[in-house]
Amino acid sequence: MERLEVSARMTVREGKLGGFRRQAAECIKQTKEKDTKTLRYDWFLSNDETECEIREAYRGSKGLVEHRMHVGDALEKLFSEFAEDHMVRVYGKPSPELLEMAKRMPEGSVRWYSFLQGLES
Repeated sequence: MERLEVSARMTVREGKLGGFRRQAAECIKQTKEKDTKTLRYDWFLSNDETECEIREAYRGSKGLVEHRMHVGDALEKLFSEFAEDHMVRVYGKPSPELLEMAKRMPEGSVRWYSFLQGLES
């Protein structure tokens, strides 16, 4: 199985923490109910509750594309009302479809990393 991992980071808009928490819960709910190729989707909030990092893992690019289709509306609301400064790091081999999808994100907000070496080859 080809695995794709993602680390997403954002800041919580000032005075919007409650709405941010509710919208994060909605994103997780949609993921649990609809995704079939998501292996990990964990949200972490900094101690001062101003930054959030999401750790994600998928069964390849198709998993991330599927996920984005399922939570697209919920994420759009998250970023339009509660969060900003979104940065994404993708680890693994992206499909052409995923690369095309990423072109719709703001310039410089996505970085791609390919596997060099590690404990598992």
